Amino acid sequence: MNRISALFDIQYPIVQGGMIWCSGWELASAVSNAGGLGLLGSGSMYPEILREQIIRCKAATDRPFGVNVPLLYPNIEEHIATIIEHKIPIVFTSAGNPKSYTARLKAKGIKVVHVVSSRKFALKAQDAGVDAVVAEGFEAGGHNGREETTTLCLVPAVRQAVQIPVIAAGGIGSGKAMLAVRILGADGVQIGSRFIATPESSAHEAFKSMILNAEEGDTKLTLKELTPVRLLNNPFYQEIVRHYENHASPEELAELLGRGRAKKGMFEGDLEHGELEVGQVSSMIRAIQPAGDVVREIWQEYQHELNNLQRLT
Repeated sequence: MNRISALFDIQYPIVQGGMIWCSGWELASAVSNAGGLGLLGSGSMYPEILREQIIRCKAATDRPFGVNVPLLYPNIEEHIATIIEHKIPIVFTSAGNPKSYTARLKAKGIKVVHVVSSRKFALKAQDAGVDAVVAEGFEAGGHNGREETTTLCLVPAVRQAVQIPVIAAGGIGSGKAMLAVRILGADGVQIGSRFIATPESSAHEAFKSMILNAEEGDTKLTLKELTPVRLLNNPFYQEIVRHYENHASPEELAELLGRGRAKKGMFEGDLEHGELEVGQVSSMIRAIQPAGDVVREIWQEYQHELNNLQRLT
């Protein structure tokens, strides 16, 4: 049996990324019910909201689901306590030191996965005792690695470095892409952008529509002085460009970013003043599809292409 499917007790080694403002109980439960692993994106949730989302997700699926926890989140202790209280079986951590909570979560029988952008951090995560790592390449939407290593280069490097299962992420939106990273050594895939463009996603409809119209080059990696993030090119991004042209300091960039930009864009649909986080694969997304259909389509295409490859050899 596939190592990721066995680790999470799921049918297909397909994980839905726990994206802020997009990954609520409706999306997570739909992906889990379809045989993948749904994740709640706790980074955009107050503690009471996460608690409510967990309860609703449990009511909507009897399959395993998890929670994505950015370790820089200000209410992290409350989130960890809620996860333990509600016996969530799987936690994905990111944006911080994997040693912070891995031992505590694993002591409660929780599987822990950490998101990494380099071979070095993959080794640190393995040393911290995580059960698997997500090797997320430069193509991914949202917060990204400073190294700017593409998925094609990152996955084999991480596979060579660690013994634990590796989940590939960044630029994956099809069964063909899934087969490619499996050949490179990944045990499974994590997909974010493709799941934003689903009815179950909590992203604003205006944001979803903008994704459907995205072309090559319409996403940009920026704000490396603060924390690198990949955004759609909109008036807010153009304002960032003007700040760079005027040699803005990191403090001035932080002031421009302010608070609530991601919520304003992704959740409230302000396409001018909001932050619109999505990956390069957005240029290939042309339809809103139910999350379950996305899971099945990716898996069926993966199997079809795998059979074709076997016939070629």
